Amino acid sequence: MVALTRQTDAYIKSPLNYIGGKYKILNQILPLFPEKIDTFVDLFAGGCNVGVNVNAGTIYCNDNLIYLIDMYSEFQSETLTDIMNHIENRIADLDLSLTNETGYKKLRQIYNQEKNPLDLFVLIAYSFNHQIRFNSDHEFNNPFGRERSCFNPKMRENLERFVMRLKTLNMIFTNKCFNEFDLSFLSENDFVYCDPPYLITTGSYNDGKRGFTGWSEKEELALLNILDKLNKQNVKFALSNVLTHKGKVNDLLKNWLNSNSDYQVNYLDFNYSNSSYHTIIRDKDASEEVLITNYQPTKISNNLSLFDVALV
Repeated sequence: MVALTRQTDAYIKSPLNYIGGKYKILNQILPLFPEKIDTFVDLFAGGCNVGVNVNAGTIYCNDNLIYLIDMYSEFQSETLTDIMNHIENRIADLDLSLTNETGYKKLRQIYNQEKNPLDLFVLIAYSFNHQIRFNSDHEFNNPFGRERSCFNPKMRENLERFVMRLKTLNMIFTNKCFNEFDLSFLSENDFVYCDPPYLITTGSYNDGKRGFTGWSEKEELALLNILDKLNKQNVKFALSNVLTHKGKVNDLLKNWLNSNSDYQVNYLDFNYSNSSYHTIIRDKDASEEVLITNYQPTKISNNLSLFDVALV
């Protein structure tokens, strides 16, 4: 077992407070990735915490939320000075603050009319819990984050580091549904990472009622079939998911693992690092978060255990 020396704060943090973001466990999952990656594909990029911290020749960051991809593309193409000037000018012009809800709603109206990607970032900065939410008409509709959200110094620092890191990478942003992304060009030195909505924890933001594709057993099964095809192509993959959550069991995922005994289940739980799968006493409300790979990882974090499991 290899103890890691690299700590979480050594990684670049997304400036977005993205639901399900993997920043806090990067020091667990990144060491399990292949050491040499020619082309890396993050099929569900989300907050881009994984993609921006991966070392690879070419990095594809894909997400079906087009406005998110537009924003990343703007970060990539514009200078940091121009980005910061736009943000600061918007804040000054509309007198945005922790209490000015009128200014926030005015910006929201402007964004929904013009869809300027940098305005979206400013909106997120002042929205409730810094969340991203659209209605079925693709209008940003997250409420104002009164006394809670603003473009604070930490968010500024994260944005600056994120933008500067983007400019050092050969990163390609794409906006496709996961099952429309062409993976046929990948080969044995390439790697696909998937962090989809979790089937047994999916919230209203992925219910398919907001103008974007939702997540159900249909989508889960389609993704698992894609991973099987990658395995047949000799392309390495890693899938983030949960096997159990608050008493719920992802039977679809467990059955898939039972039918693919060569796949590895890497547990990302701090509470049972020295126990065997069959003797662990788990909190009934705990999540059993895993990283499933079709290869044997060469490194294992001291916060993580790898088990040969019989999923029954």
